[in-house]
Order: sequence, then structure tokens, then C-alpha cells
Amino acid sequence: MTVNLLGLDQEGLRGFCAGLGEKPFRARQLLRWIHHAGVDDFSAMTDMSRPLRERLAESASIAAPRVLRDTTAADGTRKWLLDVGTGNAIETVFIPETHRGTLCISSQAGCALACTFCSTGHQGFNRNLTVEEIIGQLWLASRALRSRDALAPGFRTAQSAVACLGRGVTEERPISNVVMMGMGEPLANFENVVAAMRLMLDDSAYGLSRRRVTLSTVGLVPGIDRLGEACPVALAVSLHAPNDALRDELVPINRKYPIRELLAACLRYLSKAPRDFVTFEYVMLSGVNDSVGQARELAALVSGVPCKINLIPFNSFPGVDYQRSSPEAIARFRDVLMQAGLVATVRKTRGDDIAAACGQLAGRVQDRTRRASVRQQELSQ
Repeated sequence: MTVNLLGLDQEGLRGFCAGLGEKPFRARQLLRWIHHAGVDDFSAMTDMSRPLRERLAESASIAAPRVLRDTTAADGTRKWLLDVGTGNAIETVFIPETHRGTLCISSQAGCALACTFCSTGHQGFNRNLTVEEIIGQLWLASRALRSRDALAPGFRTAQSAVACLGRGVTEERPISNVVMMGMGEPLANFENVVAAMRLMLDDSAYGLSRRRVTLSTVGLVPGIDRLGEACPVALAVSLHAPNDALRDELVPINRKYPIRELLAACLRYLSKAPRDFVTFEYVMLSGVNDSVGQARELAALVSGVPCKINLIPFNSFPGVDYQRSSPEAIARFRDVLMQAGLVATVRKTRGDDIAAACGQLAGRVQDRTRRASVRQQELSQ
């Protein structure tokens, strides 16, 4: 049985190479060929001896999840549906901008946390993704996006190319930022997600800075504390409500880790984080959490936490009754926050014509929780 090298970080590759009787420096060579160069053919690794390349071909593989569907939206957003076996498929999204290319990566097949406004949560949960399935999304997207035609128009002029170099974007390296915001709760798959993020940060692999890798969580407090010790990156927290009563309805895990405990964990995390603020994500649901009074309540709630608030217009999906807040309501809400001295932005909706926008990722999940079937029964009653 061969070993999929996409699942091994530098330490793991050292151990693998030692088993072949090779010196530790081979691990760095393999990392650069696999992740930096995107090579999956051992015979192309020309700075290694032919006998070693032959042994690698016999004992190892470099295999990302298989692409089932590759779709590009009118605004250039690109979504891949990837086969992860046993009838499950996940989604990965690339969002091109003039000076930045962001890849949204999934960590689970489905999600067990059941946030009521999230399409993934409505699909139920099957399993955690492996390291090779998580990092394989970045490996695959990096290869697919290297052609000039795959990049946003702003990359294509000489002037913008020079400007992008300082921001980590080039035509050869179009992904400058990674967000663990796809399907699943990253902190519920802690070990595999951290191992994958370490590969993202490794200079011999993708060389991303900690500021350019963001993990988004609904608020698993013990996981936030563990992440601060193990691999602190930029942190985004799905808040979505200004009080526990409403958040209990929208984000059920709040019943276990209420807002006060969550905000305390955020403060602890900031002592180790690469950024001096936490991003609070807040989906705007008409008539649910978007009033001026709730904006004032939110401003008071987070006043003691260095933060940026990202207001997300709700993106609808089948089987949900929520409606997106009007542009006027979102603007009023933002203005209240800004008048209170907070940094508040409104996320631009991208890729909604191919269901690639925030909250719309669904993939294909063989639900082990039976949540999806229970919902269908409820809707038919």
C-alpha cells in the first residue's frame, strides 16, 4: 500500500525518507516539488537520483481528491466539487480579487453543529477530512489556477503584477490567502486541520504567513485555546447574534459555550495570534438580528474585545425561510457599529450564481446524524 505524501508535513516526510534510508534534507526537496511546484510525477523530480525516484514511485503517491465538477461564476469565483469517497463530496471555492486570491477550504464532509442559516449544517455530517483531503484542496487549486487565464483581470497588467508581488500574489502563485471557512467546523477536526495549516505555513511548501491563513469557528472554546498553543493563525468567529437567547437559536453550540465564555477565549487567543484583533462574522437576517437596537447591543457586547465586524448579507438556499436584510438595514446596522468606534465592513457577495457564496456550500453528504431526513419530515408536515 502506497503512502499519500500530501498528508505528510516536513517531520512526517523526514520519517518517511528515513524509512527509505534517505537523509532528512530529502523531506525539504519533496515538500518543494509537491507543494511549491505542484508536481505529482516522481520522475520529474530531477534533483533526486533515479533509484530514489523509482523507490518513491513504488512506495508513495501524490493524490488530491478527484474533481467531480468545476464551475466558474460570472464574477470569476470558481468552485470545485471534490470526491472524498463513500458517496461524499466537498466544495472548495476560489475568490479572485485585484490584489488577492482567496481559497476557501473545507474541513469536514458536512457539519454536525447545525447552524440554522447555513446550507452545510442542513446537510448533516458524515466524517472529518484527512490531512491529504484538506491540503489536497489547496494543492489542486494551486495547480488549476496557475494559467494566466485563470486569474482576475487585475493580475494581468505589468503594473498590477508588481503591486501584487508585495501581497503574495503572482501569476505562478495566485492563492495569497487561505480561509478555513468551507464545509465543516475546523476545530472539530483539530489535529488534521492543524497539520494541514502547518503545511500551508511551511516555507518549503506554500510559505503563507500566519496573517494570511484564517480559521473560522462557531465558537468551540476549548479548541480556540488549543489552537492558540498549537498553531495560532488569524481567527474569525461566527457570532451572528448580540445575546445568548438569539444565538442559542441560530448557533446551537452556544448553549454549551455561551457568548461570555467565547469572548473570554478570544481575549486569551489574542495574546498569541498573528493579528491584534478577532474578526466577528455576523450574517444579516431580515427581522431576526438586524435592528438598530440589536446593533447597539452588539456594539456594547464586543466593546472589550479588539475586533473587526464583518457583516454578511444572507445567501439563501433551498429549504430555509430566512430572508436577506435589505441594503438599507445593513447600512444602518453598520453605521451604528462605526459610530460606536468599531471597525465594521459589509462582505461583498461573490459566486452566489453558482451557490459558492458564504453559507451556501453543501457538496454531497451521506448524513450519519439523520438530521437531513428529520428536516425533510418536518418540512412535509
